[in-house]
Amino acid sequence: MLVPSRRRLRLEVWIVLGLSLGQSAVYSVVQLLDKMTRAPLAQGTSTLNRSQSTREYFDLTYQLLDIIFALVPVLLVLYFLTDRQQAAPGDAGNSGSAFRKLGFNFARPGRDLLQGLGLAALIGIPSLGLYAAGRALGITTAIIPSALDAYWWTVPVLILSAVRHAVLEEVIVVGYLLDRFGKFGWSMPLAIAVSSLLRGSYHLYQGFGPFIGNAVMGVVFAWLYTRTKRVMPLVIAHALLDIVAFVGFSLFGKAVGLG
Repeated sequence: MLVPSRRRLRLEVWIVLGLSLGQSAVYSVVQLLDKMTRAPLAQGTSTLNRSQSTREYFDLTYQLLDIIFALVPVLLVLYFLTDRQQAAPGDAGNSGSAFRKLGFNFARPGRDLLQGLGLAALIGIPSLGLYAAGRALGITTAIIPSALDAYWWTVPVLILSAVRHAVLEEVIVVGYLLDRFGKFGWSMPLAIAVSSLLRGSYHLYQGFGPFIGNAVMGVVFAWLYTRTKRVMPLVIAHALLDIVAFVGFSLFGKAVGLG
């Protein structure tokens, strides 16, 4: 098999983004414009986990279906990376292992967990200050991490939603895109910048503060990935941030979140 051309890889990236976070970025920009043309941005609200039915078990079904289908692009990315590795000559040691290539496995659970905890603290604490500053400056909407009704399944579903966001974003925006950007011949600073701006762009519906905060988070995460070649600590950190925001709001009603 031949190694895919840059043109084919670019088309592949556009397809992946069109099915996932690129689509989210486009909607996010439109939603931001909608909010800004209705009222001052500070008066807007962004709800991250909405109820989809007034009937408990239909709501649960919709929530689970959303989580499952949102992860399909991740499977597509893993397929593309695995297929590429199998096609590369002299790469038998890593053949068929997109998980190993991305460091998306449990090869070093202790170190990944510690790095994830450290990253969550490094990003999470300043993010609270950035959110408060954005609200004070009128450039950030009120963020409601969860509007789900209180059922027995609410907290487990919020945890699954947090893990969904973490896996989707870190595998695609960091692991996959940095791999593909490298194949395009891009410099690492350019690849990190584009990856980080994409991360910020699909949070624009929350306002300009979250755009800045998530772009900075993207720089930190992408830089760390270039040093470790492991996406798992990033997934852990992101999941922890969202679990605290989603579940904390659901239990205590404080409107903060990273989304």
